[in-house]
Amino acid sequence: MSSSRSLSILLLVLASVLALDLKAIAQDKISEWKGYAQIEFTVEGRRCILVTPKVPATGNPWIWRTEFFGHEPQADLALIEKGWYAAYCDVQNLYGAPKALDAMDRFYDEVTQRRGLSKKVVLEGFSRGGLYSLNWAIRHPDRVACIYNDAPVCDFKSWPGGKGKGPGSVNDWKRCLEAYGLSEEEAPNYRSNPIDNLEPLAKAKIPLIHVCGDADEVVPFEENSKLLAERYAKLGGEIKLIVKPGVKHHPHSLVDPKPIVDFILEHSR
Repeated sequence: MSSSRSLSILLLVLASVLALDLKAIAQDKISEWKGYAQIEFTVEGRRCILVTPKVPATGNPWIWRTEFFGHEPQADLALIEKGWYAAYCDVQNLYGAPKALDAMDRFYDEVTQRRGLSKKVVLEGFSRGGLYSLNWAIRHPDRVACIYNDAPVCDFKSWPGGKGKGPGSVNDWKRCLEAYGLSEEEAPNYRSNPIDNLEPLAKAKIPLIHVCGDADEVVPFEENSKLLAERYAKLGGEIKLIVKPGVKHHPHSLVDPKPIVDFILEHSR
């Protein structure tokens, strides 16, 4: 990397360092992501990412992408431009199982206690990332401002299990069962999927926004976000559905993320 490029990245970092613990970032790897400083570090061996705004907003708000960091980042970029941090911790192939949530706990402690981010986070679950965002919020409703999910998996029986309309994924299903410590026979009776366990979120009055295609063939809308929205509303929870007619699992997000960003900003004050 050229010296001028290195200096540019350093300047981006310096804009956010005052909001972070200098000791915490001493061993970090610093690079650039879409014009912003990206800090990479590990928490108990897991790769973690923190993209820093040029001018942090008051309170150091942040959005936590639970899977597929960098994919269709329209909402993330819009928030970073407004002074938010964007974060990621690699817990791939754990499908929101308790061991994934334990790792997420340690990441949360790192960025809030040592790196100065807000104690309240906005969770962002793309596809299978919905299992992580919803399950972690159910575990820690007091730490969550709101949740933005995009074509999210809300029930592992739907995906990767393929026990409904969708085809599922044989290899992912095997890994999912292993992550949860379940047998094929035990899985249908598991009652801690997000779809069955929404009461803690409703009691905490956590607002949800789900962006989905109504023709999703991989994570069927009827088995996931539609059913979750019906159950959440019955519990008194607030949920906004943005349904894209005729759209399948891809593309995610919205070309113009303003409805998503407005929802997040409104519920993060």
